[in-house]
Amino acid sequence: MAEAKSRKRRAPRKLTAQSLDNAALHYLERFAASSAHLRRILLRKVARAAEAGMADRGEGARLVEELIERYLAAGLLDDRAYAAQKGASLHRRGTSRYGIGGQLAKRGVPRELIAAALEDLADSGSDDLAAACALARRRRLGPYRPAAERETQHRRDLAALARAGFSRDVARRVLAAPDPATLERLARGEEPAD
Repeated sequence: MAEAKSRKRRAPRKLTAQSLDNAALHYLERFAASSAHLRRILLRKVARAAEAGMADRGEGARLVEELIERYLAAGLLDDRAYAAQKGASLHRRGTSRYGIGGQLAKRGVPRELIAAALEDLADSGSDDLAAACALARRRRLGPYRPAAERETQHRRDLAALARAGFSRDVARRVLAAPDPATLERLARGEEPAD
């Protein structure tokens, strides 16, 4: 019987301002992050070090706050830019405005920045219909299904769009498209010819 592989974590080293700075920069090289999300990542590192007796939680939290403030002042962290970029990326993938708001909130973006990011999406002409079309394309729903399966899978496709946060009207418009070309025109904002 094969044993389940467990990921071994290295024992924490002594926590210093420099080690936290290195960890933060390494994380930001690989991933975009809001200040709240980076704070959570670094505080987990502090907690692991404190449990191993390599750091004091209070001192570690103070170092993390100083680092976050320094990164915000230097422009390495910008919650407004992060919210706009992440919102646009999620929208292109087919996430509804409701879903985008939830994802940004989960990442610790303040409500006013979430509202601004959603407003920027609306101002750019992006709407839930275009996002629903992108989701249908990505998940092979509605017009992207073989014709023989479309009717039998209609309720399942409708449910998938509803779970993604799209309104019933938007979901029905997407699923009513007779073919992918019509759906792509709808995504671009062109009304299909009757």
